Amino acid sequence: MAQIVEISDVEDPRVDDFRDLSRADRRPDRPGGRGLVIAEGVVVVERLLASPYPVRALLGVRRRVEELAEATADVDVPAYVASAEVMAEIVGFHLNRGVLAVADRAPVVEPAELISRSRRLAVLEGIGDHENLGVLFRNAAALGLDGMLLGAGCSDPLYRRSVRVSMGHVLRVPFAQLEAWPGDLKMLRDNGFRVAALTPRAGSKSLRDADLDRGKVAALLGSEGPGLTDEAIDAADLAVRIPMSDDVDSLNVATAGAITFHAMSGA
Repeated sequence: MAQIVEISDVEDPRVDDFRDLSRADRRPDRPGGRGLVIAEGVVVVERLLASPYPVRALLGVRRRVEELAEATADVDVPAYVASAEVMAEIVGFHLNRGVLAVADRAPVVEPAELISRSRRLAVLEGIGDHENLGVLFRNAAALGLDGMLLGAGCSDPLYRRSVRVSMGHVLRVPFAQLEAWPGDLKMLRDNGFRVAALTPRAGSKSLRDADLDRGKVAALLGSEGPGLTDEAIDAADLAVRIPMSDDVDSLNVATAGAITFHAMSGA
């Protein structure tokens, strides 16, 4: 079980993984940092503990760490306990959720492997906003997608904010990076997928008529503002639009994703 360790010295090197998270150049989950996965709050920490990501340590106030007793019963890692004040000095801000956990990254999933074992996928292009990315992963988990493929311009799903906004579901939805964009979409077609590009452009088929709940389908979603590039749309099998009022031209990408994923489920 987790080993409870009292921390009273803010300079204690044992909690360096958690130090100064408010400073962008020091956060271990930032590009150029140490690449650690950081979970915040009891629910998200529980999901990290149940995930393939090897947990290194926990840090929290005693009450929150004790709430995780069952989840940490079979985990041999240190659980550092500190006062809220000491924890705030270590982390760099007051953490309302009261507990953090850090983990190493799991082995990378290859796109071909993820595609071969899936029937319903989301493919993302240019999703650089960490909150939108986190919500998309949460939606994908809720609506039964098999995984996510990340195309050009996507941010890191394991960035701390994405993990938090996804409520930890980014840790359970498999994802893979497509290196050649949009050429790698051919892998989907070679495995029997239809690729449906979500776009409001004229001539797109209504989502109601696109039959996305039949066969293997990959929904292609683009960034806020510009949406999908012409190259990505042209590489898809069909263009699909979500019907909406004439005075609204688009939806938030996470909202559009949720509507599309629901259509793919056939529910």
